[in-house]
Amino acid sequence: MSSPLALYDNYTRTLRAFEPLDPAGPVGLYTCGPTVYDYQHIGNFRTFLFEDVLKRVLRWNGFAVRHVMNITDVGHLTSDADTGEDKMEKGSRRTGKSAWDIAKLYTDDFLEQLDRLDIERPTVLCRATDHIAEQIAFIADIERNGYAYLTSDGVYFDTSKQDDYGYLARLDIHGLEAGRRVDLGEKRHATDFALWKFSKPEEKRQMEWDSPWGRGFPGWHIECSAMAQKYLGDYFDIHCGGEDHIPVHHTNEIAQTQARVGTRLANFWMHGYFLLMNDAKMAKSAGEFLRVQSLMARGYDPLVYRYLCLTAHYRTQMSFSWEAMDAAATALDRMRNGFFALPADPTAQPDAAYLARFTAEINDDLNVPRALAVAWEALRGDRPAAVKRATLLRFDDVLGLRLAPWQPVQHEIPAEVTALAEARATARQAKQWADADRLRAQLATLGWEMEDQPTGYRLKKRAG
Repeated sequence: MSSPLALYDNYTRTLRAFEPLDPAGPVGLYTCGPTVYDYQHIGNFRTFLFEDVLKRVLRWNGFAVRHVMNITDVGHLTSDADTGEDKMEKGSRRTGKSAWDIAKLYTDDFLEQLDRLDIERPTVLCRATDHIAEQIAFIADIERNGYAYLTSDGVYFDTSKQDDYGYLARLDIHGLEAGRRVDLGEKRHATDFALWKFSKPEEKRQMEWDSPWGRGFPGWHIECSAMAQKYLGDYFDIHCGGEDHIPVHHTNEIAQTQARVGTRLANFWMHGYFLLMNDAKMAKSAGEFLRVQSLMARGYDPLVYRYLCLTAHYRTQMSFSWEAMDAAATALDRMRNGFFALPADPTAQPDAAYLARFTAEINDDLNVPRALAVAWEALRGDRPAAVKRATLLRFDDVLGLRLAPWQPVQHEIPAEVTALAEARATARQAKQWADADRLRAQLATLGWEMEDQPTGYRLKKRAG
């Protein structure tokens, strides 16, 4: 490629040229998946969309990708400080279903929404509850290497044993220790975290296992270290998640893996930024959140939301509004119709100049908004129609808008509408512009739009 791929690495805080650790093998990509105690909201899916684009861009550059995603179905407590209730147990009580049943319910729904958003499924989808043995073995090695200690409620990681603990988030450890206002209990330091939690004798948990330290369940962070290492090795190419993972979850993943094998787990650490609604982060804990189903209930194609997310860079926070969704719906409709009108020619090749410009944008740290602008320019440009179609079809390998299979909805056209359209076409041919404008306005009052084309016109039912 004429424009080498460069990605922003949050570990070094630099834009770095991407080169796979193993030139002969697939790129190892690990993305933090959902905690399946509830439905995923559209803010969660913005992160999954960014990771989908990353995978598509890697493939655009000729790399095979081995994508691993976890399903957190145990161990994620309601507080990142290792306190509170397990979210799965809480979800079980809320729904009246078992923790195992809600894990399946919300995992199945998550996968269904991935398909609706044209987010490609991972190569490996691994559940925390299927990898308890791997997590126990990981903790045992951490303990053997001198990084763990036992308390009455679990096994904890001693962060003071690592001089560079918190480097990913640039944490001020001394400031955190000096400014703590919470009771640490038996924790030695404010940043220490649970590797294994003991089940409380007075509570019967649905999800608990025997371990060398006592019956209980794994901490939230250990699952990702254990499963990433199992499926991708001690040191792999890219680890992704949301920006909220930086200060705690990903920081602790790195600490655990350093303690076990001496690596920071991944060569690149990449993070998608929040979706904001009313200037606040969309979160399930707030009680009100929008699902993909919420968008569909209001008449939006889920790919409208995908298009909206493509208009903002993954490292910028994006504000959600219904006005923005309407604008995205209009833009996607125009792109679809423009593409549909282009004749298909299997011998046509994408335009090399546009391909080079598109590549330059997506290889500049996934600058999809600018790449999308290149796509619009190609659609409206002066290349032969079949070349434009071939070019846009290639771009869609990254954009994921499903341009090729889309078909316009066929509406029965009333005779009155057809007569007005024919009259307007005649007026335009005679250059009677005032009459043509008047007839177009009449069509609009009847709920129809007339699109002029080189070989005639096309009638389209107006949205809404």
